[in-house]
Amino acid sequence: MPLDHLHFQGLRNLPAVTWQPGAHVNLIFGDNGSGKTSLLEGLHILGMGRSFRTRQLKHAITHDQDALTLFGRLTGDPALPLGVERRRDSDGLSVRVAGEKIDRIAELARHLPMQLINPDAFRLIEGAPAARREFLDWGVFYVYPDFFDVWRRVRRSLKHRNALLRHDRIDEQSLALWSRELARWSDRLDAMRNDWMAHFSGVFSATLAELIDLPDLSLRYYRGWDRNRPLEEILLEGVATDRQMKFTQQGPQRADIRLRMGRYPAAEVLSRGQQKLVVSAMKLAQGRLLEQKDRHRCLYLIDDLAAELDEQHRRAFCRLLEQMNCQTFLTGIEPASLEGHWHVDTDVKRFHVKQGRLANMPTAR
Repeated sequence: MPLDHLHFQGLRNLPAVTWQPGAHVNLIFGDNGSGKTSLLEGLHILGMGRSFRTRQLKHAITHDQDALTLFGRLTGDPALPLGVERRRDSDGLSVRVAGEKIDRIAELARHLPMQLINPDAFRLIEGAPAARREFLDWGVFYVYPDFFDVWRRVRRSLKHRNALLRHDRIDEQSLALWSRELARWSDRLDAMRNDWMAHFSGVFSATLAELIDLPDLSLRYYRGWDRNRPLEEILLEGVATDRQMKFTQQGPQRADIRLRMGRYPAAEVLSRGQQKLVVSAMKLAQGRLLEQKDRHRCLYLIDDLAAELDEQHRRAFCRLLEQMNCQTFLTGIEPASLEGHWHVDTDVKRFHVKQGRLANMPTAR
C-alpha cells in the first residue's frame, strides 16, 4: 500500500510541510541544502523509527521546535494512519499505528517496508560486515514471522555469555548454559538466513543483469562460524580464547554476505559506478523478493540517483522501477537528470524544494 498523505513538522530546516505523493514515482528537485534529503529522512524515520543521518533523533528536530512529528497515511480499505513523535526533552519515541500506541518499532516497520539508496549505500560493499548483516536481516525479518523473536533470543544469550567472559571468576555452569542457549537459537537464526539467501541470490542475479553485465560477481553467505562444526562445540572449545578477548568470537554476530569478482573482493575491483549498480540491484532485489513472498511492495528512497551513473544506466534503473510498480521517492538537483527516463503512461509526480519549502511542479511534456 502506498502513502497518499504526509505531514512533517519540526524536521530539520523544513517548515511544517503537508503533501500528497503519487502512488508510483515521486521526483524531488532542488539545490544542495534545500531540504530534499530531509524529506527522505522524514520518510525513513516514519517507516523505520530511526534516521539515516544521525544516531540521535533529537538532532533531527528543528532548532526552535520542541518536537519532531511525522504523520503518514497508507492507502487501503480502511486507510492506515502512521505517526511518530520525538520530543526534545524525552529519550523515547512515541509511535502510533491506526491511532493505537505501540511499543515495538518492529510493528511499525512491518507496515512500511522500505529500502534506502544514498551515498552511504556503498557501505554494503566497502564497509564492515555489520551493514551487510543489517541488509540480510531486513529481508529475513519480512519473510519469516518468528525472526524477530529468534533474533532477540540470540542477542540475549550473547549478552549474558559476554558478561560472564568479562568476569575475573567465571561460573562454568552458567557459561555452559548460555553457550548452549546461544548455540540453540543461533542455529535457528542461521537456518532462516541461509534459506533467505538461497532465494535472494537468484532474484539478485536477475536484477543485476538488467542493470549491468557482471557475470563474475558472486554473493556468498557466511554464517559466522565453521560450517562443518556445531556452534556449541566451538564455543566450549574456545572458552580460553574468548576469556582472553572478553567476548564471543564466533557466532551469528559475525555473519556476512561476501561479494567477490572472480577470486577478488568486489570492493577492490569494481568502479564507483559499478558498485552503485550492484548495491542498487541488491536493494531492488529485496523488494522483488518481498513481493514474491507475501505480495507486499517495498517503498524506495533514492537520494541523488544521478551521482556516479551515466544516462544509460540511469535509464535502465528507472525502467526497472517502472516494472516493479512500487512507490518511489527520488531526489536530484537538475530535472534533466531524472526526466526522459519514464514511459508516458507512468504515474510521475514532480516536486520542487527551495529553502525548505515544497511545491508541486507542472507535469513534464
